[in-house]
Formats: sequence, C-alpha cells, structure tokens
Amino acid sequence: MHKRWTVVLGLVLACLGTARAAEFSTLEERMKQSEFNAAGLGKLTPDELKSLNDWLRIHGLAPGAPVAKGESLEFYPNEKEREVIEAHIDGKLTGWLGKTVFRLDNGQVWQQAETSQRSDLGLTNPAVRIKPMLMGSWLMTVEGCGCSLRVKRIK
Repeated sequence: MHKRWTVVLGLVLACLGTARAAEFSTLEERMKQSEFNAAGLGKLTPDELKSLNDWLRIHGLAPGAPVAKGESLEFYPNEKEREVIEAHIDGKLTGWLGKTVFRLDNGQVWQQAETSQRSDLGLTNPAVRIKPMLMGSWLMTVEGCGCSLRVKRIK
C-alpha cells in the first residue's frame, strides 16, 4: 500500500503546475495500459482513481506535457533512444551499498539509484542488462545472481 501511494505521489508531484483544467485528460487516457499498471494505478479503487484525476484536473496536467522527467533522461532526451543496454561490468562485483558505481565494458558508468544493499556476490565481469522503466528510471539485472536494482547513468 505504501509503495503504491509513493508511486502515485511521485506522479502527482511531477505533474504540478503544468496544465489548465479545461484541457485535462485522465491518466487512463494519457498512459499505456502497461504503464498504468506498472505505476500501481490499476490497484486503485475507482473512487481513489477519480480522486487522483480530480486533483490533477484542478492542479494541472496539460496535454502534451511530459508526465515526468527523471534525471537519467539527460542522456536520452529522445524517449525513442531509451533502449535496452547489454554489457558487462568491468572487474569483480561483490555487491552494492547504496551509491555503488558500476563501470561497464562499453564505457558507460552507472550508479545505484536505490537504497538496497547486497554483499554476498562474488562475480567477475558479470553480464548485465539495463532496461528503461517508467518515469525515466532504469533497471539493471545482473546475470549469475538473478538480482536487479534501479540505476541511473552518470557517464
């Protein structure tokens, strides 16, 4: 429940001050069904969803305005350029501790963007798959451990 409202609140805050009520379209109209469900909005009751749409109608969400801009988008200003990245981490990976930096063999540098911790890995040059997620975020999956974490590109 807490995670769902965190996602909803993040979406709402990203939309602040960007619209006039007369030009409003609902979240269901603006988002793909897969995006809507991935954001946890499909779990809202009809009354909760109506309340959220009413709030957005009053506080603003203009047609054509981006729903959110994440800091990781600076490397991919064109949404079509956000494609899956497959590479290997240079060197040994023992885990991550909150702000861990991952250097890839393709020259890219990524940093942990969540607070999770893991220290039980002993992988050398593991393959990774980094895929775009909602609201500009990225998810890195590490081969050999079946684990994943949110990351942001820093180089």
